[in-house]
Amino acid sequence: MDTASVSDTRPSAAAAIPQGTGYFASDSTLPLQAPDFTKISEDDYIPAFEQGMAIQSAEIDAIVNNPAAPTFENTIVALEESGRMLGRTSAVFYALTGTNTTDRLDEIDTEIGPKLTAHYDAISLNPALFERVKAVYDNRAAMNMSQEDAKLLEDTYEGMVHAGAMLTDAQRERVKAINSELTTLTTEFSQTLRAATNEQPLILDSRDQLAGLSDADIKAAADLAAERGMPGKFAIALQNTTQQPLLPAMDDREAREKLFMQSYHRADGTNPEYDTRTLVARIATLRAEKAALFGEDDWATYAMWDRMAENPQTALDFMGQMVPALAATQRREAAMLNEVIASEGGNFDVQPWDWYRYANEVKAQRFDLDEDAVMEYFQLDKVLEDGVFYAANQLYGLTFEKRTDLPVYHPDVTTYTINDRDGSLLGIFYFDPFQRPSKRGGAWMSNFVDQSHLRGTKPVIYNVLNIPKAPEGQTQLVSFDNANTMFHEFGHALHGFFADQKYASLSGTATARDFVEYPSQVNEMWATYPSVLSNYAKHYETGETIPDEMIEKIEAAGRFNQGYDFGEVVEAALLDMKWSALSAEEAAAIDTPEEVDAFERRSLEELGLEIDLVPPRYRSTYFNHIFSSPSGYSAGYYSYLWTEMLDRDSRRWFMENGGLTRENGDHYRETVLSRGGTMDYFKMFENFAGRRPDVQPMLEARGLVPGDEETGAVADDGPATATDAGSGTIGN
Repeated sequence: MDTASVSDTRPSAAAAIPQGTGYFASDSTLPLQAPDFTKISEDDYIPAFEQGMAIQSAEIDAIVNNPAAPTFENTIVALEESGRMLGRTSAVFYALTGTNTTDRLDEIDTEIGPKLTAHYDAISLNPALFERVKAVYDNRAAMNMSQEDAKLLEDTYEGMVHAGAMLTDAQRERVKAINSELTTLTTEFSQTLRAATNEQPLILDSRDQLAGLSDADIKAAADLAAERGMPGKFAIALQNTTQQPLLPAMDDREAREKLFMQSYHRADGTNPEYDTRTLVARIATLRAEKAALFGEDDWATYAMWDRMAENPQTALDFMGQMVPALAATQRREAAMLNEVIASEGGNFDVQPWDWYRYANEVKAQRFDLDEDAVMEYFQLDKVLEDGVFYAANQLYGLTFEKRTDLPVYHPDVTTYTINDRDGSLLGIFYFDPFQRPSKRGGAWMSNFVDQSHLRGTKPVIYNVLNIPKAPEGQTQLVSFDNANTMFHEFGHALHGFFADQKYASLSGTATARDFVEYPSQVNEMWATYPSVLSNYAKHYETGETIPDEMIEKIEAAGRFNQGYDFGEVVEAALLDMKWSALSAEEAAAIDTPEEVDAFERRSLEELGLEIDLVPPRYRSTYFNHIFSSPSGYSAGYYSYLWTEMLDRDSRRWFMENGGLTRENGDHYRETVLSRGGTMDYFKMFENFAGRRPDVQPMLEARGLVPGDEETGAVADDGPATATDAGSGTIGN
């Protein structure tokens, strides 16, 4: 039975709360309440969602109708603890729709999404509930609360205000209608985009067109074509970003262009079946209208209310100061690539489908770096166990034990028990590395079970990646980029595992969008730390440790090609802000697919970057981060750049204080990783580093060094100035 914590003065309130039935009605009996996938069927979800909503509604009624005066316990904590069955159901359901969906799960998602939105709106916009919350909030000065209690009260009150609790009745009803329509549209966007990506591989007729690819890649293309009823042909599956990983290796320039264009045009109406432009236009219009109801100029201003950066201008100024040097770098690197093309007899200027091929040639010549040779040192299981886990052991004293007894949702998933530095059980980890059609693109982390001292729960966490799977019988190697992503996503996992909060809603990664990527980016630094590398980067045939000179080449090469690598991310972040900065009137004027195209083009041209040479990492039509959920990363894709500032400054702190040591790890855990969303983020960083964050290390790492302007420490309202950077899931 799901019951809320209510005042002891009203013991009969629990009697009005219905009992749930079925798998999700109670906590799992598996270790740490991990989901038992052997007992869950697709038929369980609709009843579980409906019961979960009914139970939480009854719990809310019990809070509202409690005759006792509102208190922190009988109102704020009771609200925090409501909806446990619904939470259990959602955690599993949305994990599967992201990682291993089916037609039936997609149908359920489409059906249940608007109902869930209406349900949560009925809570956050409940006037009687808000009256009790406000009564507690208004009395907060007289209350004796811990820091975490005070933060929960503040977040609860401000969250309800932000949802619309102080709007008029008519405005609240319109907000509910907008939220419902946004849920429907963003679900449709996500599903259409997944189909556009999965159902439109590039089809090639001849093996000659795949010249330059490895035998394994060619076999995979032949197998995919055969699976799709085209034996004798070759099919290259698309990945989520604009650039495609096979492009650099393809000798046939015409085939390269076809693959790039297949990616670039996947959802822009070239194939009408997968056109997302109308969805983009309507989503932008509804968001801007919703912001206007709250008296805000645009969606970005409304959405950034709880961010570390606080307002759009701070984020725009932060990114804009990097554009001049970035544009110059793009032009300089393009000229360099054109020289290489000309030297080889090419009679063309570099295009996006050529860029990485010739950039890799420059890397090979300048840094003597062979990407294929590098990959031979990165074997999937060794990267995870002897690299990612080893670094966590050295920094934090964690130990890991592989399990075979826990049910998983797909055969490719592996599980581990994680023990803390004192040997006690810390949590359970699920690792899902491989690309498949039933999985959305990208990489991310989320929880099956959140840590909470109040609930007595420990974290059960999963990491998801999209690494191409090696053919049967071949060693599973990964690119260095994918190895780095494994460290990144486990950085999110550590943030979740080290959670030390009383309340689940403040636990672990429950932080602002422009802070949550910070710990994961910091964890990437250990991927190339010498003692970690020497432990896991072993040649898959000889067992030889990766040579120091190869690592030096990787790091040196990593500082090259910033015009593209950094440029495509900055462009995507600024494009996100352009969509989010539309007024209600401006957004309403973009109401046709053609106007979506025109707005995107204008927005990118205004950036002053070489957008035809370096398109954004995501175009609007396949920008899953910002259009696949009612809010998601909208007005927040800049977060990857903002948190890189925090990351690079933190790396400097680690290296100035001895690098990979238990003392440093314990300090970072104490000041950042264990704090969840319980305190001011600038204060959190200052507790760690002893000062405000500085943008200079980021600029240096990116090769965007300052000019004559002064640089300095970050103030509360933004970063230091410098010149010429699913659903509850955390991803990149």
